Amino acid sequence: MRLPVGPRLNEFYELFAEAGANALEAARAAEARFRDFPGGTTQERIKELEHEGDRITGELIALINGQYVTPFDRDDLFNLAGAVDDVVDAIENATELLGLYDVEHPTKQSLEQCAILVRAVEQLEQLLRTLKGKRGSAPEVAEIKRLEDEGDRITRAAVGSLFEDERIDPLIVIRWKEIYESLEEAIDACETSAHRIGNILVKNA
Repeated sequence: MRLPVGPRLNEFYELFAEAGANALEAARAAEARFRDFPGGTTQERIKELEHEGDRITGELIALINGQYVTPFDRDDLFNLAGAVDDVVDAIENATELLGLYDVEHPTKQSLEQCAILVRAVEQLEQLLRTLKGKRGSAPEVAEIKRLEDEGDRITRAAVGSLFEDERIDPLIVIRWKEIYESLEEAIDACETSAHRIGNILVKNA
């Protein structure tokens, strides 16, 4: 008896597309939270998106474990699901630090990082939404790498600026250094996801 595997294969793609859309909503919410802090988008909203990411990841893992036939290598699917979930986790962590450290207002560099993050996750969302039928190289992977390089440059400049004025309170230096590095971790997580997609596409070309 032949099992109807087709509809279940489509479910993989649907869930990855859903994960990408959720990550993009989280990135845009993070940009709004930084831009409007201490008003505007609440941390509770971003936490909701992080929980939604966990739900989607859980469904993906259950689907991978429960299906005999998968669209790609099982380990590759596990790794990709975890990597996309890490993007939203890193975003939630970075935005939480604003309230935890009770900063007065965002810095120019943090807003630049948020803009880079949104652009990177836009590319990731597009990759995940169009994953079905993709093979070989994808321009989005290269663009995310370029954005990650730009994010690195902004982070280094931002951290360096904290040490230029000896009059700055050391606690402020420590707090903003961690915030900058947390935003960079979110961008890095996006690049990791893109690399995993790139590897899947090349292996299945």
